Amino acid sequence: MGRERWKSRTTFLFAAIGSAVGLGNLWRFPYITYKYGGGAFLIPYIIALLLIGIPLLLLEFALGQKFQKGAVKSLEAIHPKLGGAGVLALLSGFVIVTYYVAIMAWSLVYFIYSFNKDLPWKGNAHDFFFNNVLGSTGSVSHIGSVNWTLLIALFFVWVAIYFIIRKGVLSVGKVVAITVPLPIVLLAILLIRGITLPGALDGMMAFIRPDFGALMNPEIWLAAISQVFFSFSLGFGVMIAYASFNNKSQNVSGDSYITGFADAAISFFAGFVVFSILGYMAFASGLAISDVVASGPGLAFVVFPEALTLLPWAWLFSALFFLTLLSLGIDSAFSIVEAINTTIGDRYKKPNRPKIAFFTCLACFLIGILFVTGAGLYLLDIVDHFIINYGLATAGLLECIAVGWVYGAKNLREFVNGTCGCNLGVWWDYAIKFVIPIALIFLIGFQLYTDITVPYEGYPAWALAIGWASFLIPLAISVAYSLWSKK
Repeated sequence: MGRERWKSRTTFLFAAIGSAVGLGNLWRFPYITYKYGGGAFLIPYIIALLLIGIPLLLLEFALGQKFQKGAVKSLEAIHPKLGGAGVLALLSGFVIVTYYVAIMAWSLVYFIYSFNKDLPWKGNAHDFFFNNVLGSTGSVSHIGSVNWTLLIALFFVWVAIYFIIRKGVLSVGKVVAITVPLPIVLLAILLIRGITLPGALDGMMAFIRPDFGALMNPEIWLAAISQVFFSFSLGFGVMIAYASFNNKSQNVSGDSYITGFADAAISFFAGFVVFSILGYMAFASGLAISDVVASGPGLAFVVFPEALTLLPWAWLFSALFFLTLLSLGIDSAFSIVEAINTTIGDRYKKPNRPKIAFFTCLACFLIGILFVTGAGLYLLDIVDHFIINYGLATAGLLECIAVGWVYGAKNLREFVNGTCGCNLGVWWDYAIKFVIPIALIFLIGFQLYTDITVPYEGYPAWALAIGWASFLIPLAISVAYSLWSKK
């Protein structure tokens, strides 16, 4: 039986863009841009996009498309001992999706709560999030009990993911036709509402007002590299798996640029949405913009919900906002699971897709229960910090070494040029062999130095050990896999 295929190039691009565009585009990029010089941040961001993000995205697309396999088998095609790099990517993704879906469960709960005429968190969004939604114990040291509301929400999100991926790219292709344009439409609705509010212009100007002096701060460049790398779903094995379902002749270079620029454009668009509402919140509350800006879950589940309560028809815009979060998250979540399933399916001539999908989703759901306990938020924060900053960055570094130094960047570049009739220059070889590895080594090194000198968020040593284990256990498994692989 031949390999499954995407229905069209457009379907593949929708799937790839959907995987790349996730919650971070809404809650991290706007804050990072504001924090690191506003409009000036776009200079290092675009440089990182062109020299790191798109070249590495192109590498992953080319690997999957050339070898017609998922991450592990594609890297093994270069050298049998390199399969471990693919294992690290997939295990890192496995860890991430267990808690990523927990965040989607929070969004689902908020979405349901939104259908109250008077939003229940009005006037006290912070306590509502921590007490009513999370049932937080306030400390990682007290695990507490399972939050049954979140557990039910978690279950339903995983059921949805199962039905989306149960037939592989056949079912995924039908879903992304809806889930990729949907958040863009919803963001547009929120932006139209946002810009009509007093204070919105001040908020948007705070987002893009350039501070070119910030360019002298090395942290802004590291932040740009980090944002680009982690926003493109690189290092998960996702893009390798998705591209493996393309015809070998499909335009790899064009797909990479379209996906990369689409992700960047949506991030920038989301920034205007966020800051138009934050500008209104600052105006209505008599506060400075800097007093209402936040990132991560604090923005999505505390600051923004509080801002929405100030709007007429607050319940409607709240429902639209949390539906946006769900639609942004679902594509990223099921793409990670599909990457895992693709690798498992590569082991069989006739893989039983529904069965593989069921057991993968079940395993992720069971582990994800940890993140809907009273200490779930803190466990999520710790694991996310270590697996993102070390697991994915290491996987990306190993991919560059595999292609740049073992297979030969020139060889893969010639394949890419053969698919597009273009001339991807030798600069790409240098990016894969030198620029990206050096950038990732700096990212890992800077984070390691920071974590050694200042314990992350002041968590106790035993809790940080859990974070290290979330990276080191997949790393150990990947090393063992490589050592035991046949030469």
